[in-house]
Amino acid sequence: MKIAVLISGGVDSAVTVDLLSKQGHDLTLFYIRIGNDNGEGDCSADEDIEMCELIARKYNLPLRVVSLHEEYWESVMGYTLRTVSRGLTPHPDMMCNKLVKFGFFEERWGHEFDKVATGHYARVIERDNRYWLATAVDPVKDQTDFLAQIDYKQLSHLMFPLGEFPKSEVRRMALEAGLPNAKRKDSQGICFLGKIDYNDFIRRHLGTRKGPIIELETGRKLGEHQGYWFHTIGQRKGLGLSGGPWYVVRKNVRDNVVYVSNGFNTPRQYGRVINLEEMHWITEDMFENPDVTSLKVKFKTRHTPEFLDGTITRTESGGFRLDSEADVQGIAPGQYAIIYTPDKEICLGSGLIAVTAKSKHDHKRMESENITHQD
Repeated sequence: MKIAVLISGGVDSAVTVDLLSKQGHDLTLFYIRIGNDNGEGDCSADEDIEMCELIARKYNLPLRVVSLHEEYWESVMGYTLRTVSRGLTPHPDMMCNKLVKFGFFEERWGHEFDKVATGHYARVIERDNRYWLATAVDPVKDQTDFLAQIDYKQLSHLMFPLGEFPKSEVRRMALEAGLPNAKRKDSQGICFLGKIDYNDFIRRHLGTRKGPIIELETGRKLGEHQGYWFHTIGQRKGLGLSGGPWYVVRKNVRDNVVYVSNGFNTPRQYGRVINLEEMHWITEDMFENPDVTSLKVKFKTRHTPEFLDGTITRTESGGFRLDSEADVQGIAPGQYAIIYTPDKEICLGSGLIAVTAKSKHDHKRMESENITHQD
């Protein structure tokens, strides 16, 4: 089979190459270069490419370094900045997979191959003559939540060989194969951003604007922030407040106010109802049958091995409501709820967490209850 393998210089994509090479496939390696946000190259990318070149030489395979710089910064980072500036919480990794790795790359180069393979921890399974996105064997490393916005056409052209292995086994295979990056640490950060600091990126593009940090229950001013766009619902770290833990529970975008609540068990940071819009089903619209009005599901609202039980219901307005059987911490508009089958095997799709009427009009409630900013 003729396969394009997306490699990053990390151990996961290198083991993917090793596995597919041993299976006898015809491989071409691709490294997607995006540079940084001022159009210059960056050292981390140069190091990654050197590692990719070592892998290519080891297996005597062609390596193509391709650029999607403009497409990445216009689509993924443009989306991120637009979302943050509206006071919402973006999911750049999800958009990167949907728009860049399996979008622009597929249109330019990937379509020339039988399949495109990556080092993601996920699986593609065939059932009832259709492809489905399935969770990885390793629940901690599973990355289906980052893939839950891809469409069926993209899914049907993908391979995720590592989905069948736990991370510890992948490391062992890397050492056994003598891969030059067998002991290289896993990359952290947003998609291709690598070592770029997220807050520095936001500051460079949106600047700073001081505003008050207010205790929601009392209206007492506790400190100052540098702009609501640096904070997300459910955030605990980086507030600079003593006497914590403090959690961000509301934001007033109009007045640049961040509201917090105190304590590990503060009810203000929890909820059980999640309203969804822009619902995206990967393989099958689970509500295509008009007689189906609700479904029992498992779901996640963040990258974690833990699943929650819930019921998703189609509303009269055309949106969806997700009712959780347990409290959900930090429900952040702009993020996504990832929907799975009750057995946790299949990722069905995802829906955008909507801005509710409650969050839109919180400042009006503050005024009606005569809560003021006390210095």
